[in-house]
Amino acid sequence: MAVEKQSVIPITPAVEVEQSLLAVKQTIYPRAVTGWFANWRIALVLFTQLLYYGLPWLTWDGRQAVLFDLAARKFYILGLVLWPQDFIYLTGLLIISAFSLFLFTAIAGRLWCGYACPQTVYTEIFMWIARKVEGDRPKQIKLDKLPWNAEKITKKTVKHLLWLGLALWTGFTFVGYFVPIKELIVSFAHWTLGSWEIFWIFFYGFATYGNAGFMREQVCIYMCPYGRFQSVMFDADTLTVTYDLNRGEPRGSRSKSVDREAAQLGDCVDCGICVQVCPTDIDIRDGLQYECIGCAACIDACDQVMDKIGYPRGLIRYTTENVIDGKYKDENILAHALRPRTLIYSAVLLTIVSTFAITLFNRVPLRVDAIRDRIAIRETAEGLIENVYRLQIINMDDKAHRFAITVSGLPGLKVADKVSDIEIASLQNQDMVVHLQLDPSQSKALSSAVRFTIQATDKPKLQKTIKSTFLSR
Repeated sequence: MAVEKQSVIPITPAVEVEQSLLAVKQTIYPRAVTGWFANWRIALVLFTQLLYYGLPWLTWDGRQAVLFDLAARKFYILGLVLWPQDFIYLTGLLIISAFSLFLFTAIAGRLWCGYACPQTVYTEIFMWIARKVEGDRPKQIKLDKLPWNAEKITKKTVKHLLWLGLALWTGFTFVGYFVPIKELIVSFAHWTLGSWEIFWIFFYGFATYGNAGFMREQVCIYMCPYGRFQSVMFDADTLTVTYDLNRGEPRGSRSKSVDREAAQLGDCVDCGICVQVCPTDIDIRDGLQYECIGCAACIDACDQVMDKIGYPRGLIRYTTENVIDGKYKDENILAHALRPRTLIYSAVLLTIVSTFAITLFNRVPLRVDAIRDRIAIRETAEGLIENVYRLQIINMDDKAHRFAITVSGLPGLKVADKVSDIEIASLQNQDMVVHLQLDPSQSKALSSAVRFTIQATDKPKLQKTIKSTFLSR
């Protein structure tokens, strides 16, 4: 009897793309998990949110402690006041953040993604709200499969109202970093919010609502560039969430009484709980994947299963590729953390942080600009040569000061104006005209270098010296 040969139709790239896009639409229901790493995530969620929601309400010397006042072009950070001219400090912070990310990633993978990234944090909060309203994973799946009825409508409405409330409060707090939050509360109470504030409250609020409530893992997998280039910072000694293939395979379900050696089975009981708790719905047993955010939920879940069946923990754990390959043991991981890559990152980071701290500590909260007038030279009635300058003095300190102006660089050079007691309020600037006069016999050069020194009379260390030129002809 002839058997008809079936033709095999290969999957074309177009079909693969279509299947990939269809997979994006699938809803993931992460299972709740408890354990050491879960406790760390909860602690960091609480810490970051207390910091985020609490900072705008702190006061410092009668003003908001942290405020980025774009309208006034002043940034307040506790006792520090930064101006647009201090943009270099923002650059320094960004460089420090980048190298810190490189260092932590080289040592222990995606720690930022798994524990402190806003996307992870708000997804955790939104999922916690969903569990409180709809129940754990099985109940959520069952509820979504039910036809629309009173129970489903009620639970979905309550969940989304709570999500929206949290998201809008998040947007309101975000705007509170740029507009004094107490003034923002008053404006909201009187319905006098400006269009700028309204736009950003709703924009940031709905971004939080959409990202944490609906997109979730899609942000990490498809939108975040870090997940794509993280492998560049990994090496065989980087700590990552890893399934111990040598110990776990061959996997298979069994009862607690089964002798796994006699059954020729590995430690993995193929329960699938590690997949159920994964927020990105990957199977860590397939190896390291770029979708893994390093949250370690699968470690907690697997450890609980190992405890129940009496196997040692660590089938899934933070370890390195070299440990799995048998090149050294877990006990020696710390020693291999100090390697050329991490040492270089650490040295560069330490240098940048030290330079940043020293520069910030020695920063003089005073800025002076001097511009010589276009009418460069004129002769006074007494026969003196006079140059006119326009000085802009910015008191960047958080207290008012009185300033005196002196000039040096040429013998006999004097200031024709009374500029010995100029009061400038805190965080204010003052423009003034200064006339410098010189006897013609004291200078033979066409131009000479001169220096203006502006010094606070009530705080001698607060001073600034700038250079300019004096034209004699």
